[in-house]
Amino acid sequence: MAFEYEGLKIEWLGHASVKVSNRKVLYFDPFRISSKEKADFILVTHEHFDHFSIEDIKKIAKPTTVIFASNQCEVSGEWQVFHLSPGEEKSLEGLKVEAIPAYNINKRFHPKSEEKLGYVVTLEGKRLYHAGDTDLIPEMSSLKQIDVAFLPVGGTYTMNAEEAAKAAEIIKPKVAVPIHYGSIVGSKKDAERFKALVKTAKVYSG
Repeated sequence: MAFEYEGLKIEWLGHASVKVSNRKVLYFDPFRISSKEKADFILVTHEHFDHFSIEDIKKIAKPTTVIFASNQCEVSGEWQVFHLSPGEEKSLEGLKVEAIPAYNINKRFHPKSEEKLGYVVTLEGKRLYHAGDTDLIPEMSSLKQIDVAFLPVGGTYTMNAEEAAKAAEIIKPKVAVPIHYGSIVGSKKDAERFKALVKTAKVYSG
């Protein structure tokens, strides 16, 4: 599923994987992707295999690729790597990256203490939020002026469709994209439920 938003080409590649491109190519959490387009930037939310896939990183990385990752991700190779903790920011080559907390409130899979991440990325003046594996958390209320939000809807390890719709109401992005379904957990019905519930943003779903 692909769409354009004010000069950015955005493509959901399955599960939590997203590609954003204009003059630069950026990937969030590449996992089991078929895309071969080389990355300028790769952002990894946390170390779980369905988000941190060295095999997929190697498919799309080039010597100049810059990788942003949570502290649990052990990345070895020739690439420049920045490990971030929640609340940290990094600006590089026209890209601003803000590390946002991502954690479970009533589940044991992603404890807050492990500092797994979501990201707010500013590219070409547009603010994109990839929530990572998270529940509906209080920190979402501090996110402002989000153009596109990628929100997990599959439940079990993350928000379900109803919770993600509430997140969209709080964040108020202009565009919302359901992710984290259709592969390991969640189904297209979860994405359809999310789309039906969200009234405050345009929704693109696969």
